[in-house]
Amino acid sequence: MTVLKLSLMAFSFVFWAAGLTMLIVGLWAKVRLGGYLALSASDSPSAPAILLATGTAVIVWAFLGCFSAATEHRGLLRTYGVFLAAVLLAGLTAGLSALLYRQDIARGFREGLRQALSAYGEDEGKADALDALQRTLGCCGVESYRDWLASPWALQQNASVPLSCCRARRGCSLSSAGTRGLHPEGCFGKVSAFVSSNMFCIATAALGLAVLQVVGIVLACLMAVRVPAHITALH
Repeated sequence: MTVLKLSLMAFSFVFWAAGLTMLIVGLWAKVRLGGYLALSASDSPSAPAILLATGTAVIVWAFLGCFSAATEHRGLLRTYGVFLAAVLLAGLTAGLSALLYRQDIARGFREGLRQALSAYGEDEGKADALDALQRTLGCCGVESYRDWLASPWALQQNASVPLSCCRARRGCSLSSAGTRGLHPEGCFGKVSAFVSSNMFCIATAALGLAVLQVVGIVLACLMAVRVPAHITALH
């Protein structure tokens, strides 16, 4: 019993640290990927949001794990085991969604970028997100700058491109000599590669925490079974 008690308390500390890590990863993903996800037309589950919710809950409930192990309360141990099972499901959901929906996210980005380009000048939110994307990644258009030439905004601006497509802040021209001042690559390829690689990192972190839950569930259940009934009654 002493070994189980110390093991569960040690696990709860590791669990708390893992929850803090998950929260940090979720915040990082929300900040780094949030603007890109806003441009996506995909309805796939939001892995960063799942990580944020799960990480917050883990930090809070990890203290319950330490308390239930210290007091040897059978009811709290069972509750903790159930919570660990729920976290296991949440972690698997976040990890698998990040892996399984990467292709859907890529297709959603292509469509979302086209919609943002078509609505440029009308939807200020998407226009700002698209400008920020083009500046940050050094890209222009969906596949190339030519995507802008047929857009409603460009037709009103004498077949021009936004300043965010230009390497220099003073602007650039679309003359044969002036295309050198444009970002040469389209945004879809860069966004797809960036999101796919980072989604893989999110999936790895979520699945790693999910595996950790199996250890905690086993420890909590074993201790709940071995706690004498009279000790629980005293509490």
